[in-house]
Amino acid sequence: MVNIDLLRSIVQAPGIPGREDAVRSVVAEAMRPLVDELRVDALGNLIGKKTGSGGPSVMVSAHLDEIGFLVKYIDDHGFLRLQPVGGFDPRVLVAQRADIHTRSGDVIPALVQPAAKPIHVLNPGDPKDVKIEDIFLDTGLTPDAVRAAISIGDWVTLQSTTEILGGVVSSKALDDRVNVYIIIEALKRLGPHAADIYFVASTQEEVGLRGAGTAAFGIDPEIGIALDVTLAGDIPGFTPDSQVSKLHDGVAIKFFDSSHISNPMLNDHLREIAEEKGIPHQIEILSRGGTDAGAIQRVRAGVAVTTLSVPTRYLHTVNETASLADIDATIDLLVAFLETAGSRSYAYTI
Repeated sequence: MVNIDLLRSIVQAPGIPGREDAVRSVVAEAMRPLVDELRVDALGNLIGKKTGSGGPSVMVSAHLDEIGFLVKYIDDHGFLRLQPVGGFDPRVLVAQRADIHTRSGDVIPALVQPAAKPIHVLNPGDPKDVKIEDIFLDTGLTPDAVRAAISIGDWVTLQSTTEILGGVVSSKALDDRVNVYIIIEALKRLGPHAADIYFVASTQEEVGLRGAGTAAFGIDPEIGIALDVTLAGDIPGFTPDSQVSKLHDGVAIKFFDSSHISNPMLNDHLREIAEEKGIPHQIEILSRGGTDAGAIQRVRAGVAVTTLSVPTRYLHTVNETASLADIDATIDLLVAFLETAGSRSYAYTI
């Protein structure tokens, strides 16, 4: 059963890449009583350790950051232009609402609008497509009030509530806060284990997997499990061969994305555990996109890695949507694997 109050507190906390302080505090409070050690590294990664009984070192990573913006320009009329921090489709930004997080700690609400004519006065042939550089914020304040309160470099998040719709949860920042939540729930359910397990709530994933790389260098794990979301293409607009994953079909075990190719022996073990325990699962091949596993895999002399994914509709919008049953399946498979990590080798042989 998904703890909606805990999940809501994690996804609603603001935190774009490099500004993860607020959400890190929420997660640290929940993790602290569940781990043997808890620390923060130079890039802001939150690292909790559960000591095992002589097994291998395992790093489990899910990223804290959500996509957002920085204020890059304030015009003479007090409107704000934006620098995206992470990947946005401008089509989903029009007429949204945002929060501007200022240097003083104030949060100023704003409207997200395109620098374009409204439909009422468009002429035939006028451009209708919105580009990211067309997007601006309107705070409703006078130009002088804007300049007094807001600075270049202040950061921006989109507003959204977290709602349960039938058997799914919909919210901003499920990418990847739903998996930070999964880490906490896995810690609660974890039984005896041989491995030394490092649970990492990583930073700056959306701008190049940066936090996971530095965390992995410091930990030097033998096994790496990234937890992330993946495309659920079981909606209009996708063909069956391009769906990647489906809601309600279970946790997705990733074989390939553009950041890494998963260790096949590790994936075989995960599939065997899922089949033995009756955990709903599916296989994921993602042609574009990446996870923390891509950074972990290439650290030092290399790490055996894979990714467990929560299928999610409407990625990088304020309506990201995941199945409650798939979330539970991901927790179940992660816990079952961690309790057996070290029972076999994932090394290549000659």
